[in-house]
Amino acid sequence: MQLKDFYTEVSTIEDHGEIITEISINKHHEIYIGHFPERPVTPGVILMQLFNEEVEKRTNKNLQLEKALNVKFMAVVDPNLSANFTMYSHISENNGVIELKAIAKHQDKVALKINSIYKIISDR
Repeated sequence: MQLKDFYTEVSTIEDHGEIITEISINKHHEIYIGHFPERPVTPGVILMQLFNEEVEKRTNKNLQLEKALNVKFMAVVDPNLSANFTMYSHISENNGVIELKAIAKHQDKVALKINSIYKIISDR
């Protein structure tokens, strides 16, 4: 886990190939010291990393992001408004690569849409 102490997993449900994971963000994490002290905003790259960690956990593989397709940041994730954050992931493996189609919601608003491809580095 590269995002040490940034979040805790609250629950996970797998339903018809979709993984729904609710996490709780640590609003006191050092990321927010500079981004921003008075009004914390979760950086987009951190939202992408959350999905990277989710895919690694579900596939039990160490991965490297190869391509990020159709990345759309659509709403601000402010942990002061709500610490809970929900990730909806569909993960598939084809020809040695992992594909992810996902969205993330914060306060019932879509915060991120992402389609990405990960290269398998190794099994865990």
